[in-house]
Amino acid sequence: MDELDLQILSELSNDASISVPRLSKKINVNSSVVYSRIKRLVKLKLIERYTIVVNDSELGYKIKALTGINMDSKQRDHIIEELFKIDGVREIAEVTGRFDILVTMYAKSLDQMHKMVSEKIGSIEGIQSSESFIEMKSRGKAMPYMQSKDSV
Repeated sequence: MDELDLQILSELSNDASISVPRLSKKINVNSSVVYSRIKRLVKLKLIERYTIVVNDSELGYKIKALTGINMDSKQRDHIIEELFKIDGVREIAEVTGRFDILVTMYAKSLDQMHKMVSEKIGSIEGIQSSESFIEMKSRGKAMPYMQSKDSV
C-alpha cells in the first residue's frame, strides 16, 4: 500500500461508479496504472465489492434506530435469526460493552418503529432487555486520502 493506492481507495469510496479514465484524469495518473492498481487492490481484498448507497429517506424510511439488546447467550443464534425476520432490521453487530448486540433498524414512522421494538423484538424468546436510540441527525465522513509525512 502506498499513497497512490490510498488515493484510489479514497476516490472509489466517494464514487464507486467513476470510470477508470475519469479517475486517472482526476488523480493525474495514467489509466493503465490506475486499472492495474485497482485490479491488485481487489486481488488483495482491500476492495471487497462495489456498491451503492440507497437513500432510505426517499424510499419513505424516515426513522432509523439503533437498539442495544441484552440476551441469553445460549439463544444467540435463535435470537439473531428471529431479528432478521423482522422487516426493517438491516444489520446486527455483536459488540462489547453494556449490550450483547446492536441492531440497526429502519421504519417509515415512529409508530412503526414502536411496534417493531415493543411487539416484535419484545416477543423474541431469550431477549432479556433492550434500549433503543432514535437517530435524529447523522453526519458522515468519506475515507480520507492520507498523505505520508514526507509529502506534506
